[in-house]
Amino acid sequence: MGDVTDIRGRRVPAKLVAETSCAAEERSGGPAVSLFWRIFSLNAAGLLVAAALLLGPVTVSTPVRQGEAVVVLAGLVLLLVANAVVLRVGLAPLQRLGQAMAAADLLRPGVRAPVSGPAETAALITTYNTMLDRLEAERATGAAHALSAQERERHRIARELHDEVGQTLTAVLLQLKRVADRAPKELREEVGQAQEATRAGLDEIRRIARRLRPGVLEELGLPSALRSLAAEFTTHGLTVRHHLGGDLPPLTEESELVVYRVAQEGLTNTARHSAADRAEVRLQPVDGGVELLVRDNGRGLGTAAEGAGIQGMRERALLVGAAFSVEPGPGRGTDVRLRIPVAAEVR
Repeated sequence: MGDVTDIRGRRVPAKLVAETSCAAEERSGGPAVSLFWRIFSLNAAGLLVAAALLLGPVTVSTPVRQGEAVVVLAGLVLLLVANAVVLRVGLAPLQRLGQAMAAADLLRPGVRAPVSGPAETAALITTYNTMLDRLEAERATGAAHALSAQERERHRIARELHDEVGQTLTAVLLQLKRVADRAPKELREEVGQAQEATRAGLDEIRRIARRLRPGVLEELGLPSALRSLAAEFTTHGLTVRHHLGGDLPPLTEESELVVYRVAQEGLTNTARHSAADRAEVRLQPVDGGVELLVRDNGRGLGTAAEGAGIQGMRERALLVGAAFSVEPGPGRGTDVRLRIPVAAEVR
């Protein structure tokens, strides 16, 4: 069996084309008649009926009589209506395919166009669904590499902030203390202000380093890391309550990191954009998995398009096969949900 050429000029094994056609037939409920043969059969039937009438007792006078014209026009209308019905039924799957292609989103995987229609259409839809499977797999692999590189870069920056900038500011504080001990009385207030500014800068550097590299997640586990995260945002003007289940099933390190980053990004969006004064972080076991909920009492989503933060959370969820959603909260506000299936985690 030879090869065939696709629309991009690439050589495709004819065996693969045959397998795709067979799969299309199976998904569409058996052997499907092609659109060409449907239209051809209908037109052939119309021509055969016309020929039978002409060869039979039916005659057309010159000039055409009114009754004969009515019969001819009725046959023509019937043929046109039958053609329209066949085309409408045959092209409907293509219209559904176009709608599915327009609504396709690799960040929301799993949605496929239903395989139906004539053989050519069913094969086209099957090929499109196969292409989506490949694209989703490639995107998940690429996102995994990108996010892994991002985490390594976060760790490097956090280490440099702690070891380089943090140590430098600590040395400056010690130096300012010695200066304050020797400074004249009229300068001690200014030196004290410089000490406070340096100490505030050192605290901010340490806070940034902790956010870049959640050491508490590695040392104390996910519940302690979420408590620390809630306390951190509470000290910055947002009241964050946490409800963490005690009987959580085990998760992999990658899943724990995804849960932490989604909670962190959800609280960051709440603090920056929602105009909320209260938020809630809830981690609890659910049927078949673990669910994280970040809820606030802000102004809600509105009609704004999803930004880079939400898209980043969706990509992280895809890495561990989790379901992610952002929906309006009860009454007002926003609910960010992440559900990780445990069956896929524990091996």
